[in-house]
Formats: sequence, C-alpha cells, structure tokens
Amino acid sequence: MAKRAGWLGRLGSRLSRMEAALDERRAEVEAEAAGEPPLPASASASASASASASASASVSASAPSAAAPGAVEPAGPAVPPTPGRPDPVTVIPWGVRVAAEASWRLLMLAGMLWVLMKVISEVRLVVLAFAAALLVTALLQPFVVRLRRLGLPRGLATAVTAILGFVVIGLVGWFVVWQVMENLDDLSNRLREGINELKSWALDSPFHVTEKQINDIAKNLSETIGTNTEEITSAGLQGVTVLVEVMTGMLLAMFSTLFLLYDGKKIWTWVLGLVPGAARPGVAGAGPRAWRTLTAYVRGTVLVALIDAVFIGLGLYFLDVTMAVPLAVFIFLFAFIPLVGAVISGALAVVVALVTQGPVIALAVLGVVLAVQQIEGHVLQPFILGRAVRVHPLAVVLAVAAGGMVAGIGGAVVAVPLVAVTNTVVVYLRAYSRERHHALVSATGPGPHGATAVRAAALEAGDDQRA
Repeated sequence: MAKRAGWLGRLGSRLSRMEAALDERRAEVEAEAAGEPPLPASASASASASASASASASVSASAPSAAAPGAVEPAGPAVPPTPGRPDPVTVIPWGVRVAAEASWRLLMLAGMLWVLMKVISEVRLVVLAFAAALLVTALLQPFVVRLRRLGLPRGLATAVTAILGFVVIGLVGWFVVWQVMENLDDLSNRLREGINELKSWALDSPFHVTEKQINDIAKNLSETIGTNTEEITSAGLQGVTVLVEVMTGMLLAMFSTLFLLYDGKKIWTWVLGLVPGAARPGVAGAGPRAWRTLTAYVRGTVLVALIDAVFIGLGLYFLDVTMAVPLAVFIFLFAFIPLVGAVISGALAVVVALVTQGPVIALAVLGVVLAVQQIEGHVLQPFILGRAVRVHPLAVVLAVAAGGMVAGIGGAVVAVPLVAVTNTVVVYLRAYSRERHHALVSATGPGPHGATAVRAAALEAGDDQRA
C-alpha cells in the first residue's frame, strides 16, 4: 500500500510539472503576441516548483499513510496572515509622481539660475566688460587673420588691429560729443520756439485750453524742479559715479580684447581643460560653431546699423533737421539693441524734427524711418545675417527685456548674441548626442527581443543572485 501511495505521488508531481511547463510556454506566447515583456525564467521556475510541491503535498495528504498511522490531521484550513499597509510609492498615482520628480528638478534649476544672476549682478561691471570685449574681438579678429596672412607676426598684427579699432571707436565717440555740443545752443533755441508754437496751437485748438491752464502747468513744473533739487543733484553725482564705472569698464574691455586677440586659442584650450573628459569632445565641437555664430552676428549687425544710419541720416539732412549727423550716429549705436534700439532712435529723430521743424517735417521723418526699418527687417537682416543667427522676434524681445532688467543697456546689448550663441550650442550638442547614440547602436547591434530577451534577463538575474 505504501508503494502504491509513493508511485501515485511521483506521478502527480510529474503531471504538475508538465502542466506548469505548458502554462509557462502559453504565457510566453501570449506575452509576445501582446507586446508585453514575459515573466523571467526564474520567476516561472519558482512558480512551477511551488505548484508541483503543493500538488505532491495534496496527493500525499489524500493517500493513506502507513508510516505515520497515529498522525493527527489539522482541524481546519490555516488562516492567512493579515496583509500590512501598502507601499506609499505604489499608492501615489503615476502622474503625481512624475510631476513631483519634475518639480524638484525645476526648483533646483531655478535656484541655480537665481544664484547665478545674483553673482552676475554683483560683478556686473566685469561681466559686461568681458562681454563687450568678446563682441569687439569677434569684429576685429578677421583683420588679425588677414594681417597674419600678409606675413606680419602675431603680436604686431594684434597690436595694429587693436590700436586701429580703439582709435576708430574713440573718434566716433568724440564726433558724437562734438556735434551735440556744437548744436546744443541751436537746439535750445529751436526747442524754445517749438514750445511757444505748441502753446499757440493749444490755445487755438478745439480742446478749449486756456492760457491760465498752460501757465499753471509751467508753474507746477518749475516748483517740482525746485523742490527736487537735492534729488537732481544726487542724480548728477550718481551720473559721475556711472561715468567712472564706464571708464573702468572700457579699460577692462580694452585689455580683455587685446589678450583675446593675441591668445584666444590658448584661452580656449585652458577652458576646455576645465570641462569633464566625457563632455569635452562635444564642447570642443560646439565652441568653434558658437564663435562663428557670434562673429557673423557682430559683423552683420555692424553692417545693418551702418546702412540704417547712412540712409536715415541722409533723409534727415535733406529735410534740414537740426543735428542730422549726431542723430545718424545715435541711430548707428542704438541699432545694436535689436527692435528696441530702432524704435528709440527713430522716435528721437521724429521728436527732434517735430520740435525744430514742425509736424509736417516730423511726419516726413517718420516715413523715412519706417521705410528704412522695413527694408532692414525684410531684406537686410535675412540677407546679411542669414539663417545661422536668426532668432525669433519673441525671443529677441524677452531677451532684451531680461538683459535690461539684469544689467541695464549693456545687458540689453549682450542678450541677443547670447541667445543666438546658446541656440547654436544646444542644436549642435543635440545633434552630436544623436550621432553618438546611432554610432553605438550600429556598433553593438539591436538589443535582444522575444525568447532571447527572456533568457538574457534570466542570466542577469542569476548573475545578480550569485553576486
């Protein structure tokens, strides 16, 4: 009887193992058909082993036992243990977990940017001086290259280019100041006459403005100026401080430009040495492209600003507007602030024409400014700057506003080339990462799938257990 019971137990265990193997194969086929990853072989093997063990235990329990005739069977089924609380990670929805992960990363980035802005605001003078040096270097470096090709040594070519560039910039600044001081008396007289004409027009206008109201406005204005004399004086003293800072920044920019022209490659090599080794090839490829973008932007902006200043200056000259030449120089300088600078310089020219020549000449100046700016926006910038440094107008406006809030006029000038260079670097690094990924995939071949993936997962699980 005992032999028969043992034989029945072995038969039941074999049948259970065969059934578990069939269930495992059926599960693999269904998982492959549904596109889901099948269970690892270790998990299925443990499931089949537990099933066979339970089957053999049930068979041996159902058969009469001769070895233990006095064994007492349990009174009833065992009570399952009370399950504990679930893991909080499994309770939180997937969308909330993703939002939380993204939120703390965004908070870290925002904190880093805030600290960076604080540091830049503390050393704003040095940052603006170095940024101005980069812009001037991007403008003057092609002249150094041409002089080197003509046979001049690097030091002599750098010195000649830097001296000529600084002299030209100084002459432009001196010319603007000289023209303004030369025409200041004439502008004051024209301004007084324009105010009187505006007063007469207001008295004869249909708005029913009386002379007493105009005198009251003038009296209030003079009283405001008299009561705020201390504030005006402090503003003047602050202007002196700003002038000292501007001179210091100009000296820093000059020295930085000189060394960038002479040792630009060595400085770039030193910067690459600070980058981690894994990211160094990508940064080494992005650097020259960023520099080409900056050079194209500076050259194109200078050429576009020169064309604007020449044509608008000619229009002001032929319309006999006071200070036509200084206004043209202001238009050239303000053109380095995209969108906003053109509006400010054009409005200044129209206001000067309105005060000195009347509304008819002012409307003519407005037409000239709008015509030149339309040609600039639709013909000159796409043709000269090209698609390599093209930035969306919304990005330009936001960059100029942010740069002006952080660092004033200098920040507004530097903001757009910074955005253009950043765009070039990001596009290149994205393409570089994609190329590296494709190269790795082509070198290693496609990953395992189907039954091969199951076997690979089982082998990895076995290696982990042995480790």
